[in-house]
Amino acid sequence: MNEKVVVYYDGACPECVKDRCWYEKLSGSAAANVDWFDITGQEEQLREMGIDPHKALTELHVRDETHRILTELDAYILLMRRVPRLRPLAWLISLPLIRPSIARLYHWQVIRRLQRSQRI
Repeated sequence: MNEKVVVYYDGACPECVKDRCWYEKLSGSAAANVDWFDITGQEEQLREMGIDPHKALTELHVRDETHRILTELDAYILLMRRVPRLRPLAWLISLPLIRPSIARLYHWQVIRRLQRSQRI
């Protein structure tokens, strides 16, 4: 059995909440091995954990079973690998020729979302 990981997500973001629900639905019983930490209004607590609050807002952060913090695509890949149906996607986005494009697209979408909601 996998140990729990902690996903630091933006609970004030409707898209992020939707992504969380989507992940929980796809992961089935594996969802019990994920704790979700809403970063909204938790700047001081994030700093105490060694996480920059601005980076937490602009990049997904996940603490793995060894308490190592993974960010961006590494965080997504970790989560996807825990769900059999998502493993092929994790493999695909980790490919050296695909990863840089996905990373740029991810950052563009996050910045656009934060600008639309006037949070940056």
